[in-house]
Amino acid sequence: MPEENTAAHRQESPQVPSLGTLLVDTGHRDRVGEFRGVSGPYWSLRPVCGGMEWEAEPAHVRFPEPMERLRAEIARCNARSAGRIL
Repeated sequence: MPEENTAAHRQESPQVPSLGTLLVDTGHRDRVGEFRGVSGPYWSLRPVCGGMEWEAEPAHVRFPEPMERLRAEIARCNARSAGRIL
């Protein structure tokens, strides 16, 4: 029997975002980070306040909701004013 080529059986890769795009990694407890690039099958994300990058599965990444984006931007501004990031 031939394999069906329906949307339910097909898994499409999400489109790669632009560098610096804020994303939420649902595979890591909704951690918010900036997109830094592609590393094999994973996407590299960096915390908005600086720190070590981590790898996220593209299927577990989504764009932030308005409140998540606001919290990330405020955290970045606070870290910058405290001298923790440039």
